[in-house]
Order: sequence, then C-alpha cells, then structure tokens
Amino acid sequence: MLRPYYALRCNRIALQKLVPIARGFASEPHDEPSDIRNMALVAHIDSGKTTLTESILHKSSYISTPGSVDTGSTITDFLPAERERGITIQSASVPVKWKHWSFNLIDTPGHADFGMEVESASRVVDGAVVLIDSVEGVEAQTKAVWGQLSRYNVTSRLVFVNKLDRPGASFRASLLSLIAHGLHSNPLAITLPIASMKPGDYARAEPGIVGLVDLVKWQLWEWTVDGECRKHSLPLSLDTADLLRLLPKEHPIIPHLIPARVALLENLAMYSEELMDKLLALPSEPSFYLQIQPQDIIPHLRRATLGNQVLPVLCGSALEGIGTELIMDYVGELLPSPLDVRTEDENVNGPLRLLAWKVAWDQRKGWMTFVRVYSGCLRSQSVLFNVNTGQKEKVSKLLLLYASEAQEVDYLPYGSVGVLLGLRFTRTGDTLMSGRGQGKLATTHSVRGVVLPPAVMSVSVIPNSHSDLEPVQEAIQALIRTDPSVRMDVQDGQILVHALGALHLEIIEGRLRDEWRANFEFGKRQVSYRESLNSNMSSDLQEWSTEVAGKVVTAKISLSISPLAASERGDPAFEGNLVLDNKGKPVIAPDASPDQLHPLTYLARGISSALSSSPHTLLPYSHVKVQIRGFNLPRDAPPSVLAGASSAVMRNILKRAGMGPILEPYIKLRISVYEDSIGKVIRDIMDSGGEVLDLASDTITVSGDEGGKGQWNVETTYIPPVELSPSSTPSVDVAGIPRSKRTVHAVAPLSQMLDYSTRLRALSAGHGTFDMTNAGFREVSESRKMAILRELGRA
Repeated sequence: MLRPYYALRCNRIALQKLVPIARGFASEPHDEPSDIRNMALVAHIDSGKTTLTESILHKSSYISTPGSVDTGSTITDFLPAERERGITIQSASVPVKWKHWSFNLIDTPGHADFGMEVESASRVVDGAVVLIDSVEGVEAQTKAVWGQLSRYNVTSRLVFVNKLDRPGASFRASLLSLIAHGLHSNPLAITLPIASMKPGDYARAEPGIVGLVDLVKWQLWEWTVDGECRKHSLPLSLDTADLLRLLPKEHPIIPHLIPARVALLENLAMYSEELMDKLLALPSEPSFYLQIQPQDIIPHLRRATLGNQVLPVLCGSALEGIGTELIMDYVGELLPSPLDVRTEDENVNGPLRLLAWKVAWDQRKGWMTFVRVYSGCLRSQSVLFNVNTGQKEKVSKLLLLYASEAQEVDYLPYGSVGVLLGLRFTRTGDTLMSGRGQGKLATTHSVRGVVLPPAVMSVSVIPNSHSDLEPVQEAIQALIRTDPSVRMDVQDGQILVHALGALHLEIIEGRLRDEWRANFEFGKRQVSYRESLNSNMSSDLQEWSTEVAGKVVTAKISLSISPLAASERGDPAFEGNLVLDNKGKPVIAPDASPDQLHPLTYLARGISSALSSSPHTLLPYSHVKVQIRGFNLPRDAPPSVLAGASSAVMRNILKRAGMGPILEPYIKLRISVYEDSIGKVIRDIMDSGGEVLDLASDTITVSGDEGGKGQWNVETTYIPPVELSPSSTPSVDVAGIPRSKRTVHAVAPLSQMLDYSTRLRALSAGHGTFDMTNAGFREVSESRKMAILRELGRA
C-alpha cells in the first residue's frame, strides 16, 4: 500500500517570488523528432482555447502570470482587433517546452468566419486538443473543426471538457454530447472532476472544481484557493485510512473510483491482447484493477489513440489552471510525433521539402511565411524552389515565432514548425524544396495543399479618389496573400471583395485601413450567389490558337459539362464543382497537384478559371460536372498552352448552355431558447424562408443511440453519474419553477439572417443564443431568381 505524498507545487509560486522567469528562447532547435508534438487547440468560439494556451504558457514557465482574454493581455491574441473584440482572429504558433517534449502549439480561432485559419493549421499538425464547453456541450463549430481535422487525416485527438467551474457544468452531459453528435463512439474518460472536497457542497449543488482524479496514473490532484497544486498517489485499496486522509468517507466520488478505472482498463483491453491477458490473470475482485501500473497502461492507450480507436477525455478549468499539467502530460504521452505519421517519401535526412501553411505581413519584418519541414533540414540563407509557382526564393532569416515575438535560429530540423523571412511570391499551400540541383524533378514532389472554404458574402469597395484605386487594389491583393479565403474580382469596373461572413468583412475592412493605410469606403453587404446548369452540353475537339515565341500553336480540346447529380459531391477546391479526366476519375485541383507541369494540371487551371465567372451573370459556377474527353497539343508546344485553351473552350460551351439556375447560400442554425419563446422563434424562421429540421430538449439522456447518430457500447463506455456534476440542474425562473430550454435546428437563407442576433434578442427577451454554420448552396425559385438578378443589375 502506497502512502500519499505531496508533489512539487505545480505552478511554482514560491519559486516565482524568488527568481524571475526567463522565457525559454533557443537559438537552435535541438529536439529529437520523436519528442516533437505538432498540435492545435480547436473548438467552438468561447470554449476557452486562448485561455488554455495562456495557462499552458504559464505552467511551462514561459510567462509568470497568465493573461486574460477579457483584459486583452493574452500572448497569442496580439492583434488590436483581437484584443478589442476578445476573440481569436488568426492562428498563432508558440513553441512550448514541457519536460522532454517540445510542443509546436497552434491556437486557432473558433468563429466560423475564420475557418481558413483552422484549415491551414489542421494541414500541418499531427494531433489536436478539442475543447468543449461543459455547459454547452458539442456546438456547431465543434463539429465543423472536427470535420476539418478529419479532412487532413488528423485522427489523434484529445478532448478537454473545459469550464467545469461554471454553474450548470456537466462532465456527464459533455461525454454524452460527444456520442450524440457522432464525433466518436468510444470516448474514454481518463480523469474525473472533484467539484469540492466537502460532500455538503454536492448536496447544495454548488458549482466549482477543486480537484481531479487521474484514472491512468491513479493520482488525485488538488488545487487550493490561491492556485497551489498538490498531487497525491491514491491507495491501492479504497477502504483504508490513507484514502480518508484525502477525502471524507461520505464523499460522493469514492464509490465511483473503482468502476471508472475498471471501465477504462476493460475498454482499452478491447484493443490490446497483451493488456487483456494481464487483466484476465488478475483475481475477479475489481479492486485488483488498482494494481495495474501506469507504465503498463500508457503504451496501450497511446496505440489506441494513434489508431483513433479511443478518444481520451480530460476535464478541468483553463481559467483556474486546473487540469493544464495533465493535458500537457497526455499530449506528450499520447499524441503522435512526426515520426509516427510520416509517409514513405518523408525522411529525416532526405531531400528538403516544406509546406507553407500560412503567410502573414508584419510592418517591421515584412512577409513572414510559416512552414513545416516535411523532409530534410532547412538552413538559413537557403535557396528554395516553389513547386507550385516555379519560382526561386531566397531565405533571409529563420525564426521561431513566440506569438508576436520572434527568435532567430540557424536551422529548422525535420518535423519542426517555423517562420521564413525573405520569400516574395510564396502563398498558403505552396510546396518548397531545395532550389539547388532540383530542376524539373522538383515538380513531382508537391505536398498536398490547403482547401479554401467557399466565400458566402461580398461587398463593393469604393476608393475615395481615382488616385486611391491602385493602392486599394494592391492592399487587397496583399491581404489575399495573408488570408486566401478572401477573394477579389472586378465586375463592370466595380471592385468586389468576397469573404466567409459579416464579421470576416468587418475584420477585412479594419485590416485594410490599419495595416495597409488604404483609403476607401465599403458598399452594401450582399451574399455571394452561384450559377449552375440546366442541361448537359458537350463539344467535339475545338481548336484554340495562340502565339508562342513567334510561332502559332494550336491546341484541340473536347469537354462535356452537366449538372451534378444528387448523389455526386463537388470538390471544395473547385468551388463545389467536379472535374473528371477522360477515364472518369477526379482531377486534382491545380494548386494541389503533385506535378505542376502535367497537362491535366494546366487543363484543370483553365477550367477552374472559366468556372470562376459566368458569361451570363458574372457569378461563379457551382454544382457543375466537367469531364475532359480528350485533347491534342503539338509535341514541341509548351503544356502551359492548355490552360488558355481549356478556359476558352469552356467559356464557349457555357455561353451555348445559356443561363442556368441561381444558387443561394444557406446556413444551419442551432437556436437555444426557453419554451415560452419557441413559437415566436419558429414563426420568424418560417417567415424568413427557412425550414425547421428538429426540436430537441437541451437535456441529454442515456441510451444506446443518442440522436440516432452515436453508437456506443453501454458495457464498456464509462459515463460519469449525475452526482459528480452537482450544479448541472435546470434553469429556474423567478417563481422558483424550473424552466426548460429547447433547441431549434433549422436551415435558412443567409441573406435573411444577417441581422439575426438583434431579432433573436427581441424574440427571446434577451435569453436566446444561437450559432450558425455553412449549409452549402441551394437552388432558388424563379421569382427569387429574378429578384437576385435585379439586385445584381442583370435583369
């Protein structure tokens, strides 16, 4: 039997009073690839990602006091707009040293309008910590970022159930919410919350969290009022005096400790024969499960996490710093290193290969290109070859970026994330290789790029004077390089900027004024519509001629187009269209093609250009299927001719096809209101052209199939009991009568929901909340089509 002992104080308060903390800058990244963890914090807005980042920086001794989102003093939210609004707008990368591990931590935005930042971060991380608000459960953007991680095959994830110090928080409901929304069928609770050390606080439903039980390492963590942390080993028998020194005999968590650990081990043993044999060799008494040592559990837990067989779930409060150390420990122990997820052509000592996952502008440093090293080692002053653009770039400096602060280094090794200065043409998603001796071979080694989310809202940009026209256009182009989800085009001499939402447009306007000093005014906001097709069209080999080096070159191309069938899905990289080769296989988007000199890459680039603007309405096309039937190009002609030829042929076919149906962007709404407001909310949705999909209670109950989505095993999946979350009670009105909330799931046209926040406040007496996500484009009625054409000046 082990005696409880006090561990080192987790936040090192006494040490901080004596010795000022020195930030852990390093001139050389001396990390072994096996100790690197490239990880992101992702979640719905206001789930506590930035607060958790501050807590991690504090516990790792990077800062002496964690900053606050409310006061605008955080490290990673350093933009003026971020501190003013209290939200994260751009992802921020911070190297963190914890024990023998090195984390490249990326704090991402939670608002749907900045999904491009999550998209680019998801491309370069190997694992993620997904935060869930323990009061709200899984929210709309939680599911969106979960899908973004899946798109880039980031399957190793941890879940942190945050804000357990708030009234109404429930660890149980959060686990059930994971299952109900189909995120994972096998969540594995590896910590349990302790709301209070006093059993009476549970009886009075007092909110809070003061401790955690680590079920893997069989330890109890306790935090005092002043933030001091003590760690105790739990005894191997729960009916001993040692346990009573830690918890009162009548504490409600005691009877659930053994069942929780038994469930964890038995669930994990389903994926490990070795662990199963060890458990079967134990006596049948459940208390013997307490004798399994952490070193006999963690390797099996790591393998199951890397294989996405289980989803480890931790809990705590980022604001109070409760659970932060456990997150950092399990990130190091469970999430993959670059060696665990590398592909066949990735090598520590192989040819240099990088992916530019983000480009930013700094007034002092100039263009900063964020890269991840996928092969080889990058040194300062290197010459790089951009596979996507075919241009050479010179690296002037290499930096490790600590949010807004930077430290220069001499090299970036395999698996690391850093910043390059001096690159002039590189964009988000470009592949970079060594520019010396690569030649044409480099074009066959492009790394998969980043998928750009479709724009759903646009605004006209009006320069203040004729002399401001060119500076405004240059400023917008510079902004597009930093944020590729921003699009610009010119229609009838008018500059239009397309973005992901109303808030995105506000941020764009502020950045153009503050960072690029542009002089302009924004016009009226409008949603971004799309055009589609009415019928199938095809062409025989059509000729297109151009002059190359004084010689006339003629290309012949045959294409066929048709509307997408209901069972077919468009490619987001082609704006929801589908491009097929002559064998019916999908063509890779031009910027993501591994071979930039391949004829199909040039054909796809021309087709993509033609689909970006309708000859009838100037709207982009969507839901169109294009098949390349065949092409012919003289042997001595450069393949780049095919881009212009395919664009011209495509435009001819689209002209002959005539104007097709107009598509309008729709959004999914999840609205939470009290029952006395439900009728008014539903009526407003219907009057706005929306459709109510479902009505649900905010209370989640246990069943084998929550909401028809989550399939889970009742026998092995441990769901904490209600009594471990004492404050998770229904809301009460002034008369003391419980008020239940209902959740409305609906879809509606985005154009009718631009002011919905104000309308919902009026409809629900200020008590309603909502979130929205993109629901794609839908075909509008003929009357609505004419109204849209009049709005666009095309009717």
